[in-house]
Amino acid sequence: MQYRKLGTTGLDVSPIAIGAMSYGEPDRGHPVWSKGEEEARPLIKHALEAGINFFDTANMYSNGSSEEILGRALRDFADRDEVVIATKVRHPMRQGPNGRGLSRKAILAEVDHSLQRLGTDYIDLYQIHRNDHSTPWEETLEALNDVVKAGKVRYLGASSMFAWEFAKALNLQKQHGWARFVSMQDHYNLLAREEEREMIPLCLDEGVGTIIWSPLGRGRLARAWDDARATARSETDGAYADLLYSPAEEESNRAIVNAVGEVAAAHGVSRAAIALAWLRRQPVVTAPLVGAGSIEQIDDAIASLEVELTDDEVTALIAPYTPRYDFQGVSDEATMEAIRRRVPGMALS
Repeated sequence: MQYRKLGTTGLDVSPIAIGAMSYGEPDRGHPVWSKGEEEARPLIKHALEAGINFFDTANMYSNGSSEEILGRALRDFADRDEVVIATKVRHPMRQGPNGRGLSRKAILAEVDHSLQRLGTDYIDLYQIHRNDHSTPWEETLEALNDVVKAGKVRYLGASSMFAWEFAKALNLQKQHGWARFVSMQDHYNLLAREEEREMIPLCLDEGVGTIIWSPLGRGRLARAWDDARATARSETDGAYADLLYSPAEEESNRAIVNAVGEVAAAHGVSRAAIALAWLRRQPVVTAPLVGAGSIEQIDDAIASLEVELTDDEVTALIAPYTPRYDFQGVSDEATMEAIRRRVPGMALS
């Protein structure tokens, strides 16, 4: 395994990250597709044995169960100093006031809860799980700086939002001398390239590494078109996934999926390996998050590291793409309103 730096930091991470949203007791979150501890532990162990040292979760995943399962497995199978644990804060964790968001009170409470569930003294990468428009940036960013200074967190990261919002946050952190966001976790794959408009250029300019969620387009890039919507995850993602992969782009999506299949056949590897290999070519991408629900999925991700795509193959993969609706900065509460408005994205430059 050849490790890489996260953005411009000195932190070495594997070029594949395990997305632990797949892990959590079914009665605490996603009964259709989440894997309980007995199923999850062998997968985490296999990833570690393959050299993967980067694991991403969130406090909200299966209502904390994901953090608990991941924390226990890493304590049993890994040297804590050698692994990089990333988690997130923002979404609801309990009923009532202050049970969600990025206020100072919420951040200081939730970082301690995550540390307890993970069973560790520190979090390597603490990420805001979208922006909180009800809390001033200054309050959020100063609180995040304080958890770094307290030694509870090593690095800070952010996730999908509008590029102007992220630019504002980075500027405020620089202005006040606060710990800076070193990573952006965003939605990027062959079927969803809208981040190429503004966020990716911003991250390149600021030296921010990106961690990619849904690198296989909810599984659509991992199988033939006729099966592209057959995963339990894609069928339960609801309105937000429908908005990202709407019928309006079906012709383009079909062509891209078919191109992935042709390139995969030429290399003798899985479709997933080709989709991940394309991401690896993008200079801003540090690591895709692989929702590893099986040994095979982990092995496919690792196999992608050996695939070298030609320029002609890359052209074949990207040529069918058409502009999409871009709602990266839309909060969950506004998703249905966004669908009703159906605001079209601008043409790619």
